[in-house]
Amino acid sequence: MKADPSRTLLNEADELGHEARSDRKDHAALKLWLRMLSCTTQIEDEIRRRLRSRFDISLPRFDYMAQLYRQPDGLKMSELSRFLMVTGGNVTGVTDELEREGMVSRSNSPTDRRSWIVCLTPQGRETFEAMAQEHEQWILELFSGMDASTVQHLYSQLGALRVQLVRKQEQNLKDSK
Repeated sequence: MKADPSRTLLNEADELGHEARSDRKDHAALKLWLRMLSCTTQIEDEIRRRLRSRFDISLPRFDYMAQLYRQPDGLKMSELSRFLMVTGGNVTGVTDELEREGMVSRSNSPTDRRSWIVCLTPQGRETFEAMAQEHEQWILELFSGMDASTVQHLYSQLGALRVQLVRKQEQNLKDSK
């Protein structure tokens, strides 16, 4: 049996993450899940740390601005809530803060008087572009130990897994009706 190279790089303190829950006897799928979760957690923690240190911004606020950046005409607050997978109250709180800072503007929806449309201001777009540029470099740096073909292969395989998971979820919804 081939040795796991990551086990030789990690000391006991580092292993206390998600992978510490697995055992040699566990199924490969469980070990893979815990490895993916460990990697995701480590990357997310590092991105959070860098965003806070460099820009004094949280990851949720960065994600909020990223959604608006992709939609130059803005989004209804309910759409933003759905895209970010958070409650409307969370979106309202972040919107209030970013509006006070001049990063976003809020206007009435022309099609629904009960809705607000939120857009990045020019200052918000400029600020987000600077953060996004550094964020992209951080991601490239964190993945720099993997060659491009490995990254592409993992991307493809995880895409196949997502398709399977969506199909399974759709089937479960049908079965529950």
